[in-house]
Amino acid sequence: MARITQRKLVLKNETVTAVSMMEAALEAARPLADAKRHTLTSTIDNPAAQLMADPVRVAQVLSNLLNNASKYTDPGGRIALDVRAQGDWLEFAVTDSGIGLEPGAIATVFAMFAQEHSAIDRSEGGLGIGLALAKGLVELHGGMITAASEGAGRGSRFVVRLPSATTAANSRWEELVGDASQAAVPSRLVLLADDNRDSADVMAELLRMAGHVVHTSNDGLQAAALALRLQPDVLVLDIGMPGLNGYEVARRVRAQPWGARPLMIAATGWGQDDDRQKALAAGFDMHLTKPFDPAHLSELIVRRKD
Repeated sequence: MARITQRKLVLKNETVTAVSMMEAALEAARPLADAKRHTLTSTIDNPAAQLMADPVRVAQVLSNLLNNASKYTDPGGRIALDVRAQGDWLEFAVTDSGIGLEPGAIATVFAMFAQEHSAIDRSEGGLGIGLALAKGLVELHGGMITAASEGAGRGSRFVVRLPSATTAANSRWEELVGDASQAAVPSRLVLLADDNRDSADVMAELLRMAGHVVHTSNDGLQAAALALRLQPDVLVLDIGMPGLNGYEVARRVRAQPWGARPLMIAATGWGQDDDRQKALAAGFDMHLTKPFDPAHLSELIVRRKD
């Protein structure tokens, strides 16, 4: 959030179609919607409409809104993503039939750690930072995001407005983004495993903000299965996980035909010399003792040799 508010996050902007952003967000959100038997629909009035944006960040914003809608909508409910051209702007509207918002909550829903009281038991361990991140990313693009609801139990509607690529509104976008000519940070496929769900979620968001593609797991067995399926560039593994501990996951990865390639980092509260030696013996490349600077972790990931 500090990088966003201080305009230090470099957007990898390009000309993208509105329909491609819609499809990317729907693909990311569909598993949760399907799991809750939601009817997920979409419409777009001009599939050829374009915007100048970072496609990863826009998809991140829209999928966040769709996943939030799924979290706070009962099984069998309805969720819609509608895209419309409105003058110099493109509007992406996410509407659900969920629990809705009280009038007082609308004013604070985009604040860090804000969670509507009636929604806390449905947050699935979330910390209430997703909408704040979404707002920051949208504003960094020169756009805006709003929330509306007719009240508790009557659903919600979130609207993201972004400047069209073919209008003068892009001048405001250029002013806000600033010089984006800096060297692009290489994006890595990262598997982050930690049985502390909140810690994993926050670290994953920070790494995504740095431009990486991050998958998370909260137990060793799932981490090992994800590693086999994803074959990630980087694995960041807690040691004391249920199912399999981090050492066991590391050994399983290194035993694979592709297992010598990934960078493996042990991230643990155990920081004695003996712990470091155990990590290296299990196949880890390095050992980080919690708490550590997320920026340092991102730098280690970026420096991984292809």
